[in-house]
Amino acid sequence: MTDPTQAAHPTQPSARATVPADPSAVVGPATKGLRLDAERTVADVLADSPRITDDAFSWPLLTLDDAALDHNVSLMARLCAEHGVEHAPHVKTAMSRGLYARQARAGAWGATVANPAQLRVVRTWGVERVFLANELMDPREIAWLRRELEASVAPGGTPCEVWVYVDSIEGVGLLSRGFAGASPQVVAGLGVLVEVGVPGGRTGVRSTADALGLARAVRAAGLRVPGVAGYEGSAAGGTTPEDLDKVTAYCRGLRDVAAAFVREGLVPGDEPVVVTAGGSSFLDVVLAELPGPLTVTGTGDGVDGGGGADGGGTTRDVRVVVRSGAYLTHDHGFCARMDPWDRIPGGEPMHAAAVVWGQVLSVPEPGLVLCGVGRRDVSYDIDLPTALWLRTLDENGGLRPAHDLAGARVTGLNDQHLYLTVDPAPAGSAPVTTQIRPGDVVGFGISHPCTLFDKWRVAAVVGDDDQVVDLVGTEF
Repeated sequence: MTDPTQAAHPTQPSARATVPADPSAVVGPATKGLRLDAERTVADVLADSPRITDDAFSWPLLTLDDAALDHNVSLMARLCAEHGVEHAPHVKTAMSRGLYARQARAGAWGATVANPAQLRVVRTWGVERVFLANELMDPREIAWLRRELEASVAPGGTPCEVWVYVDSIEGVGLLSRGFAGASPQVVAGLGVLVEVGVPGGRTGVRSTADALGLARAVRAAGLRVPGVAGYEGSAAGGTTPEDLDKVTAYCRGLRDVAAAFVREGLVPGDEPVVVTAGGSSFLDVVLAELPGPLTVTGTGDGVDGGGGADGGGTTRDVRVVVRSGAYLTHDHGFCARMDPWDRIPGGEPMHAAAVVWGQVLSVPEPGLVLCGVGRRDVSYDIDLPTALWLRTLDENGGLRPAHDLAGARVTGLNDQHLYLTVDPAPAGSAPVTTQIRPGDVVGFGISHPCTLFDKWRVAAVVGDDDQVVDLVGTEF
């Protein structure tokens, strides 16, 4: 838990996030992926060390590879430590207390969320630092946040700090009115970061001048400005050299805005200036460009954005907070294509952890297989799923171990059906379709995990030999 002596400076980097263990969760007949006759605790389901092919489970089923999760969490933690940055993983991807607990144990500084509903959820997990990477515009939610921070500083309360974005004078006004008359201790728990966007992109101011104007307004309202925030994914859509140059320029622009804040004394003098970026696609550029102290010369004299000495000026420490979230499960599509990990010195590939298993329902014609998986089970906003594995029925109706499924591709989805096209057999060979029969089970990789987990209440974490080692819940 956070050291109570650090409550006056809640952004101390040495204090790490914690999250209590999952309470005794209950699953039952209504839980997708399970076939239970009555409600049971997760501990009870796992007591007999079941495998995903055992009677407790049904198809379709979302599984997460335990070793892949461990690899991804430890790799991210190591890279952040080596580059001297903090990690507040974006939990919107899975909204899973159990999965966030892994990241917290690995040293996550806090949790990032996308909206007030998610903020309330992670507070029930006991997360003490939450980063709402979005504008907070609802007066009701601002009032709730004030009550939450007031409770945290009351006798017996648990320390709490929440950061939010602002990109408009209206947003500043709402926060100002919502926290009018709040105690200094409560105000200290609220960080208001000015968001910087890109022309044609989504939220965020479009110029340094606008960023400065908002930061001045926040300070005039008696609120705290830790620094500047942005999402580098808005700057480019690919990984060509030109795309990476755009992301580089955007990250350097964030540092320039941070330096302008420091020059005007808008960031509290006893704190490092925060520069935060998100996303898992361009982490290589973020780690290369954002860390390092700022050297700020006199008013109007410019900034050495790389932190090098120029014969004068004030040096200010920078706290970089990255918000990467999708890396946790990675994928077989979009994340794999955008993968920055091989571009990071000392990095290595992330491992795809998520597989959705579905049963073959019909093989109505040569080359076409219909599976019991659909839009309600897999992500499809960027790419269709990828056929990975095949489990065939044995003579007793059981399923054999999975083996690679080659020559098959997903060509369409309905609500509850998946169209799997199988390549024709070479001349003189038996049709490949004869290798896939009704009752077999196919494992599919996904693309874009951020639109996968909302379709599931529970995911089965699997270890060796298909053994289910955990059931992690989602809270959307």
